Amino acid sequence: MSETGTVGAGRSGRRTIGTIVAGVVLVNLVGAAPAVLSGPGSAWFQSLAKPSIYPPGWLFGVVWTLLFTLAGVALALVWLADEGRARRVALGLFAGQMVLNVAWTPAFFAAENLLAGLVVIVALWPALLATIVAFDRVDRRAALLLVPYLAWVTFAAVLNYQFWRLN
Repeated sequence: MSETGTVGAGRSGRRTIGTIVAGVVLVNLVGAAPAVLSGPGSAWFQSLAKPSIYPPGWLFGVVWTLLFTLAGVALALVWLADEGRARRVALGLFAGQMVLNVAWTPAFFAAENLLAGLVVIVALWPALLATIVAFDRVDRRAALLLVPYLAWVTFAAVLNYQFWRLN
């Protein structure tokens, strides 16, 4: 990237595009991996009382794919930034929040434990907020790309709480 934040031509531009594609693929693969364990199609989940704010099931796949794509672009922008302590901290926080994100599905669906899911998502929220702050110190665009993810995690936490309360 040039100092103005635009993708340059030639080799540098190809490197940038390649890094962005790799970031998007990586984050989507990591984010989707827990779905192999269990998901909303299980008999246990189908038997739960659903909160009135529960959206159509198909929406989750669409939203998470979009959010993981935005997060992958954000990760790539930070990865491509000048090396330094702020970049290392941002990348470390991103990895930590992804661990929590990935842990939610096994806690909620595989363990069939609504409270464990709630604990994980409540821990994810400040971890994601810290990641956004750290990304902002490296590349404001990367931080802004994570804001919809924080909004969805906020909604998902409320939804998880409603599941726990009802069941």
